[in-house]
Amino acid sequence: MALSAAEATLVPPVQGRAGDPWEAVVRLALNLGYLSSWNDPEAFLTVAQEAERLGFSCVWVAEAYGSDAPSLLSWIAGQTERIELGSAVFQIPARTPAMTAMTAATIDKLSGGRFRLGLGVSGPQVSEGWHGVRFGKPLKRTREFVDIVNLALSRKVVQYDGEFYTLPLPDGPGKALKLILHPVRDHVPVYLAAVGPKNLELTGEIADGWLAIFFSPEYASESLGSIAAGRAKVGKTLDGFEVAASVPVVFGDDVAMCAELVRPYAALYVGGMGSREQNFYNALATRMGYGDAAKEIQDLYLAKKHRDAAAAVPLEFIDRTSLLGPVERVAERLKAYQEAGLTELSTIVFGDPEYSISTIRQLADAWEKAGLS
Repeated sequence: MALSAAEATLVPPVQGRAGDPWEAVVRLALNLGYLSSWNDPEAFLTVAQEAERLGFSCVWVAEAYGSDAPSLLSWIAGQTERIELGSAVFQIPARTPAMTAMTAATIDKLSGGRFRLGLGVSGPQVSEGWHGVRFGKPLKRTREFVDIVNLALSRKVVQYDGEFYTLPLPDGPGKALKLILHPVRDHVPVYLAAVGPKNLELTGEIADGWLAIFFSPEYASESLGSIAAGRAKVGKTLDGFEVAASVPVVFGDDVAMCAELVRPYAALYVGGMGSREQNFYNALATRMGYGDAAKEIQDLYLAKKHRDAAAAVPLEFIDRTSLLGPVERVAERLKAYQEAGLTELSTIVFGDPEYSISTIRQLADAWEKAGLS
């Protein structure tokens, strides 16, 4: 069903961050997700190489319980020259901090200093069901993990006495060691995937950037306020802090039809990514003012009524957290993302390589029309 002229402006104008002199410079990036039954490595590479040609800043690769991110990133690194390479994310329960530091140093070395380390605790279902790692105290675990990764990548002797990690073990032959590979840079930038207020505050405190999902310019001040509180704890402001959001992008004349491609993705996260008792994305949608819809989406998804769950996602929610419609409409919306504090828009595309390439080309056009190039 086509939207009327009034409905086509579902999203109201965004107010600037009053009193804050910080203004973001928005770059375009690409989020490829992970390999699945409907895509393949060659398709990933084709789209990544076109993103590099268009001047995109970074290509991000994810992992869940299928393809792993380091293998794909290394493969893309060897067949690109300039575009940066990010993990969105390496799962914290999947690797020790030392192994993560080794992997980060290796990819950074192979790519000539183009790697960004995105980390996340995943969720309790994957952490405990797939990796066999208890999910309790995720904030404390994340803090210790990042401490050790940074320690290792700085090529200092790794000694650590934490609640979750003790290096070396005190009652055996273990020896405190130092990374023998010399990284290209003194510091590999660390990004955290964070959703809840406490995790956002931790991100501001210990990370170089935030990997955001369902980023809405209308709600951004709430999330960035938590990050700013974390930055203040360590005497820092938002200056220099990276805000990289994964944003679905669909071009077309009919906004409602564009949203149809995003519905299954939104329903998966809001309805099915976690349990009824613990779903971070459902809680986020609720905080954004969509509590009734979030509950309905979850009820339907957990009852395996996936199409009904997708249909229950409010069009306004999709429109606020995606870029939809003609190039001109997307260009105007990009300005709102900049005003809200986004520094990197990580494009989520749908469809085969030809359609995906068409999407990122149109996005580059919209970016130029918005005056962000």
